[in-house]
Amino acid sequence: MKVLANDGISKSGEQALKDAGIEVLDNKVAQDHVINFINENNVDVLLVRSVTKVRQDLIDACPGLKIIGRGGIGMDNIDVEYAKSKGIKVINTPTASSKSVAELVFGHFFSLARFLHESNRLMPLEGETHFNAMKKSFSKAYELSGKTLGVIGFGSIGQEVLKIGISLGMKVKVLTRKPKTKVLTLNFFDGQSVNFEITSVNDMDEFLKDTDFISINTPKTNEYIIDTPQFEKMKDGVYIVNTARGGVINEVALIDFIESGKVAGAALDVFEKEPNPEVLLLMNPALSLSPHVGGNTVDAQEKIGVELAEQIIKLQKETIQ
Repeated sequence: MKVLANDGISKSGEQALKDAGIEVLDNKVAQDHVINFINENNVDVLLVRSVTKVRQDLIDACPGLKIIGRGGIGMDNIDVEYAKSKGIKVINTPTASSKSVAELVFGHFFSLARFLHESNRLMPLEGETHFNAMKKSFSKAYELSGKTLGVIGFGSIGQEVLKIGISLGMKVKVLTRKPKTKVLTLNFFDGQSVNFEITSVNDMDEFLKDTDFISINTPKTNEYIIDTPQFEKMKDGVYIVNTARGGVINEVALIDFIESGKVAGAALDVFEKEPNPEVLLLMNPALSLSPHVGGNTVDAQEKIGVELAEQIIKLQKETIQ
């Protein structure tokens, strides 16, 4: 079996595949040349992340493909159902990067609540001449402890976001299409663990009421989850972080409500026009920004690579049997 890890794979994942007798090609092939490369090199398995797109044309043009793997959760860059209809196995790693994404959410929350995103921009430019003025302007900061955290989505990432919120002493609430109850377990360094039973709500108005910090952790949607009507019902001074997908929040409306003071600050790791975000977003001082790096930690990449390798090896064994 031959694997093309076109968007990369961790050393641990690569080694696990090689130990199982599987050849790994770590070439970085441009989208326009992927089809020819797969066919010319008799590739059986195509591994991607968010860069390489696996659409119907590629699937049809590469009859030798047996497995398509996505390193991460969302598979909107793969025509999953069509691939399955052609007998191709489609795999992903839905939980491997959850902790990394959740930690980024709070990296942004802390940055917004303490104006770190703005002070980091200004200190190199004005720290010597306007130190006291900046100190005064950044003094109206907030603690997260005791505040209400609202999480949209109750999947693996949403659950990790909730766990961090609980550990900080935040009140938590969850929004889902249908009410769900899940038990979240917080594990500590000394072997202790504490369980929290959390039940979501499916009423947006109830969810938004009195919520101080909002984290969006849903799959890609066909329409905005957060738009003008939702912004209008939010608490004044709310903070919002989107690490889900571009298009779940109306970015134009977001800017309007930041300017009106309704939204105190927001963070975007994903964008509607990715990889070319609007300049108005990039230049807004109330926004904390990152370039779609939610799952991009060494830890997450190691987990992703190993999980993909384990699934491929298992499928290979099943095929042989």
